[in-house]
Amino acid sequence: MARMVAERSDAIASLADVFREHGYEGASLALIGKATGLGKGSLYHFFPNGKEEMVRAVLAEIEQWFEDSVYAPLRDGDDADAAIAAMLEETAKYFRSGRRVCVVGALAVANTRDLFAQAIRGYFVAWVDALQAALVRQGRDAEQARLLSEDAVLAIQGAIVLSRAFDDPAVFERAIDQLHARLAFNGKSLDDSASGNRLL
Repeated sequence: MARMVAERSDAIASLADVFREHGYEGASLALIGKATGLGKGSLYHFFPNGKEEMVRAVLAEIEQWFEDSVYAPLRDGDDADAAIAAMLEETAKYFRSGRRVCVVGALAVANTRDLFAQAIRGYFVAWVDALQAALVRQGRDAEQARLLSEDAVLAIQGAIVLSRAFDDPAVFERAIDQLHARLAFNGKSLDDSASGNRLL
């Protein structure tokens, strides 16, 4: 059922759902109109530049949510461990345990990647940078923290894909549980000298 749309911001959530499920190319104005309850004239009133502007509005909304709920606490929180745990919990809720497609990730691998390259890169860079900052505050060195933050974001994005492919949210939930353990600082370096195993 279409949401009541009185202003541009009211349409963003419905637009995000359409782009998640159908991608940029597959999101026809008919599908968008059905999801938002808006006719073509109203859509172009709110988004004069059409689908590209709609996607940019969705990406801006996603960026703001992650900034408020994930990046800022990771960068600035007094308790790094709590901020990292909160990131994993908020991420699991946001992606509905892998049931929800990552719009940014989907755009990153689509033919339209170059059209939104700056926003896509910004999303992932901000996430990796913020998590790295928290890991450094945990007591890890900068290089170790960088590698671990990249691996963590990769694990989350990969878990979304695999969970969707298997139609099994338990895949995503296991990945989040494993990240809780991997991101808990135990004072060891990335390369455990005793075992020679890479601690990620």
